[in-house]
Amino acid sequence: MSSLLLYKPDICSAMMNLILFDDPAIRVQLLPFTFTRPVANIRVGILTIAEKWAVRLQIKPSYLTESYLQTKFPQRAGDNNLYINGAVCPTRELVSAIEALPMGGTLTRADGLLIAHRTEKILTHLTDLNPITPQVFDKSVTTIERTWEIMLANGAQIRTDFALITNGRMSQPITDPFTYAYGEENIFLEEGATVRASILNAESGPIYIGRNAQINEGSVIIGPFALGTESVVQWGSRMRQNTSIGPFCKIGGEVGGSVLFGYSAKQHDGYLGNSVIGEWCNLGANTNTSNLKNDYTNVKLHSYTTGQLEDSGQMFAGLFMGDFTRAGISTMFNTGTVVGVNVNVFGSGFQPKHIPSFSWGGVADGFTPYRINKALHVAREVYSRRDRVFDETEEAILTAISQQESVPPGELTIH
Repeated sequence: MSSLLLYKPDICSAMMNLILFDDPAIRVQLLPFTFTRPVANIRVGILTIAEKWAVRLQIKPSYLTESYLQTKFPQRAGDNNLYINGAVCPTRELVSAIEALPMGGTLTRADGLLIAHRTEKILTHLTDLNPITPQVFDKSVTTIERTWEIMLANGAQIRTDFALITNGRMSQPITDPFTYAYGEENIFLEEGATVRASILNAESGPIYIGRNAQINEGSVIIGPFALGTESVVQWGSRMRQNTSIGPFCKIGGEVGGSVLFGYSAKQHDGYLGNSVIGEWCNLGANTNTSNLKNDYTNVKLHSYTTGQLEDSGQMFAGLFMGDFTRAGISTMFNTGTVVGVNVNVFGSGFQPKHIPSFSWGGVADGFTPYRINKALHVAREVYSRRDRVFDETEEAILTAISQQESVPPGELTIH
C-alpha cells in the first residue's frame, strides 16, 4: 500500500472488514496482469484500485482472489464484511450507496454486475452469494474489465485521484530556477520530490510528483501525468499526457498514454505508447512499440478467454506486458502485443502478437521454455537490487503461473 495513505482509527475501520473480490470472468479478461495480483491491485491513475477504496473508506482492504495468490493477498473477514468488486473504481456517490447497505444488502450495476455485498458470513467463492433483492446503482460506474481499459481510463483516474489525495494539502514548492511550469496550480509535489531544468505543462491536466521522486534535466512533462514514490524520469525525457509511472520506476525516452505499475524500468530512448507494463519489468535501450495500425483499423489483442485475437474496439493500443518480463535492446513490439509473466524476449524483427509466460527467445529463432530455476534466480536478483526479499511466497506464485501458461516443454515455437 502506498505510503501516502494514512488510515484513521475511525468507527468504520474498527468494525467493518473490506474485502475486494475478483470477478472470475473479469479476472481472466485482465490477464496477464492478474496472474500475479488480485484485480484490485491494478494501478490506474495515481493509485491502485485497492488504494482508492482504502482512501475513500479509510479501511485497509483484504482480498478474495485465486487460491495460489491467497497467501500473499489473504482475506480478513469477521461478522461484518463488505465485499466489493475489485474491478470497480469508487466515486463519492458509489461510496455513499455502499455505506448505506444493510446487512445482507447487495448493490449491482444496471446490467447486473455485482458491485458490493454486505454480509456476516465469510465467503470463499462468489457462488456463496445469494442476494434476494439487490439494489441497482443507476449512476455511471468506472470498471476495469479489459486490459486496454487500464490505459483508456488512466487520464480521468489521474484527475480523480489527484483531487482525492491533494485535497486540503499544500504542494512542496518548485524551487529550481531553470524549471518552467504552466498551470502551476495543477502541479503537486510530495515531500522530497525534485524537478531540475524541465518543463511541466499542467494546463490540460494535473501533474503529480510522488515522495522523493525525481524529474531530471531537459525533460518535458504534459499532464495528466503521475510519477510514483522514488521514481525517476531520466534527463531529456518526453512524458506525454495520460501517463502514470508507479513507484520505484526508472523511465526515459518518449512515453504516452501508458501505465507502469511499479518497480519497472525503461530508462533509454525508444517509444512506449498506449501500453500497460506490470511490475519488475525492464525494456532495453531503443525498445519501441507500435500503437497504431497503418490502415487505421481497430487493434486486435490476444484474449485469454478465447485464445484468439479479439477486436479491442480501439484504434490505439500498444504493449501489454506481465510482471518480471524483460526485453533486450532494440526489441520491436507490434501493435497490440500481449506478453505474459517472466518472459525474456530479444532479437530482430517485430515480435509475435502473443508471447506466453515463461518463454525465452525472439521471433527470429523462436521460443523455448524459460527454465523455472533460472527464472526464479533472476527474480531474486531483481528483488535484491531494490533491497527486497524474494521469499517462498513469491516463489510459489511464479511456480504456479509457470504451470498455467508457458511454451510446452521441449517445444520450439517458430513464428
